[in-house]
Amino acid sequence: MLKPVESGPAVVACNTCRLSADARDDAEGRRGGARLVAALREVQASDPAYAAVAVQEMPCLFACADFCTVHLRAPDKVGYVMGRFAPDEESARAILDYAVLYAGSEMGQVPFKQWPAGVKGHFITRTPPPGFVVE
Repeated sequence: MLKPVESGPAVVACNTCRLSADARDDAEGRRGGARLVAALREVQASDPAYAAVAVQEMPCLFACADFCTVHLRAPDKVGYVMGRFAPDEESARAILDYAVLYAGSEMGQVPFKQWPAGVKGHFITRTPPPGFVVE
């Protein structure tokens, strides 16, 4: 079943993702995805600069080979799936820093020199918005 959410810029995090390549859960039995969602929400709440980007969650983004995945999306912009993050504050801040740049971009493309170090090497796919392809 689909659940309606805001249609603006959003980080959609997989709340059922593995903790790491080698472990499904942490010592308390929490999935990495659930921990990443909690970190994203905590970092977002700590700084009004992140208010324009929604933090949303859903089970399984089907990127299971790449633990702790997120989908970055916004209307009429290229979307991105990123993964292999540690489910912690540092990763959450890097994701949200990139998301703010993404939200402010015309088509969802952020120049590489502006990428936070914490997202480099974490991109899995990019997806065109409905009705478009990238030139």
